[in-house]
Amino acid sequence: MIERTWFNKRCLALAMALPLAACNFAPKYERPHTELQRTWAADVSLPAAPQQDIPWESLYTDERLRALIRLSLTQNHDLRLAVARMEEARAQWGVQRADQLPGVNASVGRVGSLTPAGVANTPVPFHINRVDASLSLLSFELDFWGRVANLTEAARRNYEATAEDRRVIHLGLISDVANAYFFLLESEQRASLLARTVQTRERHLNLSQRRRDAGAASDLDVSLAQGALASAQSDEAAMLRQREQARNALALLVGGRLPADLPRGLPLASQNLGLQWGANLSSEVLLRRPDVLAAEQRLMASHANIGVARAAFLPRMQLTGAVGSASTGLGGLFDSGSRTWSFTPSLQQPLFDGGRNASTLDMAQARQVQAVVQYEKALQQAFREVADLLVARDTLQQQLAALQAWSQSQQARLRLTEARYTQGAVSQLELLDAQRDALTAEQTQVQALRQLLGSTAQLYKALGGGAH
Repeated sequence: MIERTWFNKRCLALAMALPLAACNFAPKYERPHTELQRTWAADVSLPAAPQQDIPWESLYTDERLRALIRLSLTQNHDLRLAVARMEEARAQWGVQRADQLPGVNASVGRVGSLTPAGVANTPVPFHINRVDASLSLLSFELDFWGRVANLTEAARRNYEATAEDRRVIHLGLISDVANAYFFLLESEQRASLLARTVQTRERHLNLSQRRRDAGAASDLDVSLAQGALASAQSDEAAMLRQREQARNALALLVGGRLPADLPRGLPLASQNLGLQWGANLSSEVLLRRPDVLAAEQRLMASHANIGVARAAFLPRMQLTGAVGSASTGLGGLFDSGSRTWSFTPSLQQPLFDGGRNASTLDMAQARQVQAVVQYEKALQQAFREVADLLVARDTLQQQLAALQAWSQSQQARLRLTEARYTQGAVSQLELLDAQRDALTAEQTQVQALRQLLGSTAQLYKALGGGAH
């Protein structure tokens, strides 16, 4: 009895210790070297603190926008789906990790059978009555070559990649909600401008009709006023449609209808996003972007899968065993002399598989090459995206300043033209031209402001800031 107990303990210790000394045939991971400029501009200094870590609440000061972003982070369908996928990958990692430890089952059972005389060469009836209680060691692989460990490592890296994918959607959702909100504000402001234009042209049409009745204007003047009014009404209808579509797009991002109790928002011109944010960052911040990190995690997983494929060429040791007690009745199950045990090690060595293992290794190595290319591509795309957004932000600031000056000049021209028109010094055609130019300048200015705010929101996403 003492020898059996010693043997069982030594077997369990051997099963636990051997995997710890296992070899690992996965290639050593080294981050691919990608040539990137140190900064996006040559005449800037590096920041004292990593500005990409600022929370999104510090970037957006509009309480209405903040409320919409918070709502989207709890209700958006894409984000909820990404979280579910991350949880699935974490569970898969847990399942795979369990294979590195021995599995033990406890079982209690009874076997009863009766074989009549003359059956199976038995001259008398053969009766079996047996009760068993045992602890069974499930088939456990001694991981000499790191196959199981690499499977676990690959599952862990895939889970880390899905976690970064969730951060990608998290950041993208913040940016998308902000852009949709800014677009809605632009649509509302332009709709208001067009509504005011319709009212102005209605007054001019009435004035033209009165002047025609008094003999001071012609039918042509009335026709011009009618055409200008119809054009403004058409533009207003189109802008109202755009406004409602923008509202629906924002509701979809939020994950439902827009609440009626949202805080009061700020107009487009009062949005303050810190337009110099991210101007002097090193390009090394791109290594912390969630999509780049996800690509790197998948690259690490491909290294582990190569280790799995290499280990398939080598022998596999499986251990199966059980210790327990057996008796003819439940009462004597744990009596002296009822102990049972079994221990079944097995060694498997592949001899011929038709090239399956070699092809599996080739496939794993090809996937590693793909993962390297995808990582390098993700990094290059990230650099280009940030560079484009920095250029867009700088040029849009310059464009907006020019548009503001243009709009002011057109408003001054319109006031002078209206004054001269009431005096009869200019024709109605000149007045309509001045009105159209003033409206175009003001709408273009609003559009450029929205683009500038949108580029800053996208830059926050592109630099991977604030998503944890």
